Amino acid sequence: MDTLILGAVAYDPKVVTIWEGFKEHFLARGLPFDFVLYSNYERQVEGHLAGDIHVAWNSPLAWIEAERAAGARGRKAHAIAMRDTDRDLTSVIVVRADAPARTLQDLRGKIVAVGASDSPQATLIPLGLIAEAGLTPGTDFEVLRHDLLVGKHGDHIGGEREAARALVAGRADAACMIDGNHLAFSREGTLPSGSTRILVQTAPYDHCNFTVFEGAPREPVRRFTELLFAMSYDDPTVRGLLDLEGLKRWMPGRVEGYAQLNRAVDAFGSLDGWLRR
Repeated sequence: MDTLILGAVAYDPKVVTIWEGFKEHFLARGLPFDFVLYSNYERQVEGHLAGDIHVAWNSPLAWIEAERAAGARGRKAHAIAMRDTDRDLTSVIVVRADAPARTLQDLRGKIVAVGASDSPQATLIPLGLIAEAGLTPGTDFEVLRHDLLVGKHGDHIGGEREAARALVAGRADAACMIDGNHLAFSREGTLPSGSTRILVQTAPYDHCNFTVFEGAPREPVRRFTELLFAMSYDDPTVRGLLDLEGLKRWMPGRVEGYAQLNRAVDAFGSLDGWLRR
């Protein structure tokens, strides 16, 4: 069986620990496996298109980049698996508890803090929601960006945390973040208890997936997905890895949950320059 090569982005030092652990798990079960770490998702998508890797652990935006770039080359991309925690997420637009704003229209003329410019959860999807309500970012309201580690698509959440801090400090009138981080920032004290409230919440969307292109080695990919789906959180030998990667079980991939992000990409031209390269 050919060695299956996976690509992942090193957004945090724990990524090395995670994939070394998965490599050991797969090798012990007869799947020749190795991985390559990239510094950013655009480089990973380029490597995938070039055939340097067989499977990519992609962010939502990287999935769209891969799908569109492959389509432009007459190829097809498939989302083969995702975490249970990648399904049905939402982002929130948060204001201070005493703010007069009650609807998105009340953000006209205000300052909205977001994460990194390429963050689906803290920038593209929530700004897309505001735009669909009739307010143009940068025209009808000011966008306060926090471009930490651009290229990692907001996976590090640093930009979101800075957006939350800008809201608390009064440098912004609203802040955008994924719902889970809104809770986490409240628990850790970045958002003091009772200091904020949710102005609006997006419709559910999906996050990361394992992506393959048509023509990937069939048997290694089949065995890879089989081993993923066989992982049980009740098994203490894999529970630590699943905890590090933030899931309880692996699920089949699906693409319907990327509709909001696709609309935001189209609205803001987020990929135009990259796809022309």
